Amino acid sequence: MAQVLEFKLPDLGEGLTEAEIVRWLVSVGDVVAIDQPVVEVETAKALVEVPCPYGGVVTARYGEEGTELPVGAPLLTVAVGASEPADLSASSTSPGLSSPAGPDAAPGSSAGSASDEASGNVLVGYGTGAPAARRRRVRRASVADPVAVGAVSVPAPVVQPVNGTVGPVPVVSPLVRRLARENGLDLRELTGSGRDGLILRSDVEQAIRQGVTQAQPATPAPVGLSASSTASSTASSFASPSVSSRIGAERVPLRGVRGAVADKLARSRHEIPDATCWVDADATELMAARTAMNAAGGPKISLLAVLARICTAALARHPELNSTVDMAAREIVRLPEVHLGFAAQTDRGLVVPVVRDAHTRSAESLSAELARLTEAGRSGRLTPGDMTGGTFTLNNYGVFGVDGSTPIINHPEAAMLGVGRIIPKPWVHQGELAVRQVVQLSLTFDHRVCDGGTAGGFLRFVADCVEQPAVLLRTL
Repeated sequence: MAQVLEFKLPDLGEGLTEAEIVRWLVSVGDVVAIDQPVVEVETAKALVEVPCPYGGVVTARYGEEGTELPVGAPLLTVAVGASEPADLSASSTSPGLSSPAGPDAAPGSSAGSASDEASGNVLVGYGTGAPAARRRRVRRASVADPVAVGAVSVPAPVVQPVNGTVGPVPVVSPLVRRLARENGLDLRELTGSGRDGLILRSDVEQAIRQGVTQAQPATPAPVGLSASSTASSTASSFASPSVSSRIGAERVPLRGVRGAVADKLARSRHEIPDATCWVDADATELMAARTAMNAAGGPKISLLAVLARICTAALARHPELNSTVDMAAREIVRLPEVHLGFAAQTDRGLVVPVVRDAHTRSAESLSAELARLTEAGRSGRLTPGDMTGGTFTLNNYGVFGVDGSTPIINHPEAAMLGVGRIIPKPWVHQGELAVRQVVQLSLTFDHRVCDGGTAGGFLRFVADCVEQPAVLLRTL
């Protein structure tokens, strides 16, 4: 008889624990091939097409577009062909459904003949690496007629009602559970406003506001009130209806890329004792050298690529800044390779693609890779691997028309170099006042990995290379 297998949101790698459903690529009743992408999800790092390891008929989908699901939550169920028609009615309703191989079966495993209808792949580019099966044309199944799965006929899928509604049992996001836990709310007492009673973040926030409204008016804090009590009172005031429920206030969910950026920046400021030093540099000779390089023919070299090459040379002299801190072991871990991240603003928010092995690349190679990653970021095609594993970050905020900044370190790295705009300014050159192309450079560093002397030495070397590009030639 037919087997109905459940496909759960797989581990997307790189420590990601949840993903948002952006777009379903199949509908209930569609016939899917093994390793055919069935849903597009957005993680904290990229948009990813998730392929299904089973071939058969889609009998249920779990989660509407815009819903955030934790890793391990059901995505869909697939009726895999067998020797007899399968009864799909009981199989397509519960997110807790397990495959016939048991509750602990891997996504690509199943019992009986279903093993021939499954793949070891989880995501394209991940898993077993086995070639994907040839895709079959997706077609909708008739509700009245059976659907052919391979050479076997199974009845059309039916989604049974649950508690009077059609669809799966609600799955609560880990972020929603944490918000409820931090505010002392029991989710079992809340009524979800999402589809099929799904409890949304807005439901929890509304319950928090109602709790504040019903609370007794706060009394003035007595003299000698502890700092923790004061902080708690202050936090309550921020959650009060006068602030969070103001007429016309707009709520923007912190999820996807924006949520990941918020978490990482907050963690950086919480964990890293950072310090910043900066210096102005005369970039006139650097700009002239780049113009001469591009005039000589061959691939054009971007200014960011030249700055990246300077960074790798500076890190070779000051490897302390190409490191991370392992507080559990109380060790500074100095890293042998330079995987250079660079901040890029996109329509989806701030992303930091990573140039692998930047220390081994020429200016031309750096320019080409920076261009490729920038274009991928703008088109939303960056993979999780493109944005992880960085050891040092270069931030060119000068493109926004600003002179300076105090960068926040891209946790768990140890430093970030910021570059402002290059503009004509009065400058003392060879003992005389002149108009020169001036740039401000700023370095934010983790004070645990080095002291100011090392950070200052790094920044001074960068400035020297900007002012006199020949200095860089001596390091090659």
